[in-house]
Amino acid sequence: MGTFVWIFIAVLLLCGCQARPKASVKKVSEITRIQVDNEETKVIIFLYSWHQGNTRKIANEMSSGINALILNINEMNTDSLDFTALEEYNLIGFGSGIDSGKHYQLMLDFAEKLPNVQNKKAFVFSTCGFYSEKQKESNHETLRGILQNKGFVIVGEYACPGHNTNSFLKYFGGMNKNRPNADDLRNAGLFAKELLSK
Repeated sequence: MGTFVWIFIAVLLLCGCQARPKASVKKVSEITRIQVDNEETKVIIFLYSWHQGNTRKIANEMSSGINALILNINEMNTDSLDFTALEEYNLIGFGSGIDSGKHYQLMLDFAEKLPNVQNKKAFVFSTCGFYSEKQKESNHETLRGILQNKGFVIVGEYACPGHNTNSFLKYFGGMNKNRPNADDLRNAGLFAKELLSK
């Protein structure tokens, strides 16, 4: 009985001491060619989504329609990224939730690190607690400005409500429950497909 206990303890210690594999960070230079409708259309989406995963749902829907690659900037070491491969992409998307009337600071900081480009097509998207077309224009202003100053041409913008349980809202179930909904996702997919013709 004593031998069995010691063997059991030894197995537990061995299992617990194994090193966990490090999460791989995918560099932009490692991105592969993407085919869309038998045409060489390369699309990449940079995303920051963490609260309820609202913006990730929108990005996933956009990606499924245009076969875009999604890179989560909160899972990457953006300080050591090789941006040279961005030149190979025809269309680049940038999306996150909205905080205090603009995209999350991590997304804005990431955009500031981008190299200057010449007439590179880009699009911007977001989810937020309070939504209207007028609010979308205001919410996107900061990120839009950074990208335009870098030489990007904004060919489209998309936004929709997202479930928000920040602060005291969590005690009331949050606002915009079940958003983005099926219509929001469908509209996001249509928006992305239309971008390919611009």
